[in-house]
Amino acid sequence: MSLEKILAIAGKPGLYKMVAQTRGGFIAESLLDGKKTSVGIQHNVSVLSEIAIYTLTEEKPLREVLKLIKEKESGNETPISHKDSKDKLEAYFFEVLPDYDEDRVYPGDIKKIIQWYNLLQKNDLLDLDAEPVAANEEE
Repeated sequence: MSLEKILAIAGKPGLYKMVAQTRGGFIAESLLDGKKTSVGIQHNVSVLSEIAIYTLTEEKPLREVLKLIKEKESGNETPISHKDSKDKLEAYFFEVLPDYDEDRVYPGDIKKIIQWYNLLQKNDLLDLDAEPVAANEEE
């Protein structure tokens, strides 16, 4: 599954998979516990395929950062947890993405990325080699 259907919903833990669209939003299934929830237009939702990480030279799509973590860990979960210390998280992220912009990528961002990677890995959703499909090419 591509990152176009994986969502982060503000105020709700973990990640969600978009299941179906409704008139006033959509139905999403939690990757943490499998429960379905209705998400309206008033919720602040981020699609993972739209997220990028600041580096010193450019913005690197989250897909590429997750791919770097996957390569580093040979497809396994990370040895660190999103609950580890700020210094440990930053040291790990520096190994994955040495040129990330430390002034604009906060420890909270790194925590989310580590948590998201482990959650996607646990749910076998890290097939990041598939190129994103443009909206007008779907059928």
